[in-house]
Amino acid sequence: MDWYETVFELIDMRSFSNLWFWIALAVMWSSVSHWVLGVPWDMVLRAKKKDASEDAVRDLEDMVRINTNRILYIIRESGLLLAGFACFILTVLFMVGFIYGKEFAQAVFLLGFPMSLVGLLSLRTARAIRAQGLAGQDLYKRMYRHRLMTQVIGMISIFVTAMWGMLQNMQTGVLGG
Repeated sequence: MDWYETVFELIDMRSFSNLWFWIALAVMWSSVSHWVLGVPWDMVLRAKKKDASEDAVRDLEDMVRINTNRILYIIRESGLLLAGFACFILTVLFMVGFIYGKEFAQAVFLLGFPMSLVGLLSLRTARAIRAQGLAGQDLYKRMYRHRLMTQVIGMISIFVTAMWGMLQNMQTGVLGG
């Protein structure tokens, strides 16, 4: 085996039979679940405690305000362009993956589409926090609801990806033969 074959065996473009794909999927959903609107979840828990210091609460509210303002600024300035580009990329991935049967495009689509839903959920949550001026317990509840919905999207995404991946592996004979 030469160097070229070794590298491409390691980077196998057959995504669903590749361990790296599943590691990336797990890391992606773990990270997305931990970072709620760009704020680490442990920071929310620390501020939510009954005996939390004023600094912890203020830090959380400042982080949420900064990240909410950042999300809304990006959407206000280039949201239409970003939405068009994201829809174009997802459409191309869907067509190449599911119409033309390219497994790599299927895998990237199954990573990207649910993340676009999380992005829309983040936008909705940021707008609600800004419009309602949420702070204290109301802010914690909204952050918790956002995290819960993100986890539900993640669970459904992982389930669908796992089922599709197993189907692909069984059809191509990777698992038995």
